Parts: sequence; structure tokens; C-alpha cells
Amino acid sequence: MARTALITGASSGLGAEFARQLAARGTDLVLVAPEGESLEQVADELTGRFPVGVEVLTADLLDESQLQKVVRRLTDPDRPIDMLVNSAGFGLPLNFERNQIIDEVRHLHLLVEVPMRLTHAALGPMLERRGGRIVHIASVAGFIPFSTYGACKGWLISFSGWANGRYADRGVTVTAVCPGFTHTRFHERMGLTEREMGLPSWLWLDAPDVVSGALRDIARGKGLSVPTLRYKTAVALSRILPTSVLAGVGGRKRR
Repeated sequence: MARTALITGASSGLGAEFARQLAARGTDLVLVAPEGESLEQVADELTGRFPVGVEVLTADLLDESQLQKVVRRLTDPDRPIDMLVNSAGFGLPLNFERNQIIDEVRHLHLLVEVPMRLTHAALGPMLERRGGRIVHIASVAGFIPFSTYGACKGWLISFSGWANGRYADRGVTVTAVCPGFTHTRFHERMGLTEREMGLPSWLWLDAPDVVSGALRDIARGKGLSVPTLRYKTAVALSRILPTSVLAGVGGRKRR
């Protein structure tokens, strides 16, 4: 596994879980998020439990000057990054026509442009060393018509598949991790409780299980990681069902 990993969105959710499981494997960490106090709490937890180094890099990735701080850290030749985990993100209501367009633009920026730019920054040094892992937290929503959220995640899936095929032979793998509904604070931050979503319990995943499965797939160099048989089946069905049917399914809930 990587010697040093940089994780965006590391203050909570899947980003924080990646940090915990990588630290347990002895990986030093660079944690990135806009919430400095939350990052410090995660860092204190990890250094108290595991003999690893943890660097906190407070940055709002939607701010160009702060994004450049992360780019500089990724390209620092004296402190190489072996794994990049792009986990930063937020969701919006599916009612595109009611959303403020500036919120949609910020959403697109954070879910597509930011991981593309950070991947570009990390890729050059990794190729020079002929080794590295790049991970994008996508979603099963990327396989179905699911407003702009699904479109953004679909871009990540496509980009990751292409990049993995392009660069794996040169030592750098790129993996899109595609969980389904997962117990994190993602929905809460949208003002939506899990109970309000009305989904059956068997659809929900636990973050530790998602990340442990993803790390196995990343270690194997897979371009796509979909947890559990039920979500693998959903992805397979998405490739054969009519778009009109999928759009109806995707339009019923918010993710």
C-alpha cells in the first residue's frame, strides 16, 4: 500500500474512513478539507491510534489560490504522494430547474474539474516514479440518469476507466469507487435524513465495508470498484434497461 496518501474531503464520511483504514496499514497522510477544526480532530484521532504521520492541509478546493496549495503539495518532489483519494463533494436536490445555477456550477466544479486538476498534478510525478494510485469517489448514480450529480459521477467513472487503461502499464492505476447509499453525513448535509428517504435497510451500506472493499480493488489495480453483489447487479441492469426506466428510478430520491 502507499507510503503517503493525500485525501480530499477527509474531515468526514468516506474520506475520513479512507484515512482511518490507510493509517491502520501504516500509511502517512495528508488530510484536505475546508474545515480546519474537524481535520485536526481526525488527525488527533489517527495519530493517537496509529504510528503514522498526519499532515493537515486546510483548503477550500473551490477557491483557486487554496486549490493551488494542494497542487503544490502533490507536486513537491521532496515529499512524494503515492496515493491521491479525491473524495470531496456535496449533493444538491434533484430539482435542477429550482436550484440556483451558481450552486450547480460549484457542484460541477468540485465533482469534475477539481479531481481532474488534482489528478493531472499527481500523475506527472507518479509516472516519473513509475508508481502510484489515484482514486475517485464516484457513485452507482453515475450509471443512471440522476440529474447533474449522476452526470458528474458518470464523468468520473468514464475518466477513471480510460486513465487506468492508459497508465496502468506505466505503474499508475486509477480507480473509480462507486458506492450506493452509504451511512455517512452526506444526506444530512442536504437537509435530508435517512428515514425521510424511505429506502429499505438492505440498500444501505456501512462506510468501513465500502472502503475495505475499495482498498482491495485498488490494490488489484481495478479501474472500477462497486461494493456488494446487490449494487453490482444494479450496475449490470443499468446497462440493459431503457433510459426512460432508469430516469424514473433515479428521479424518485435524492442522493
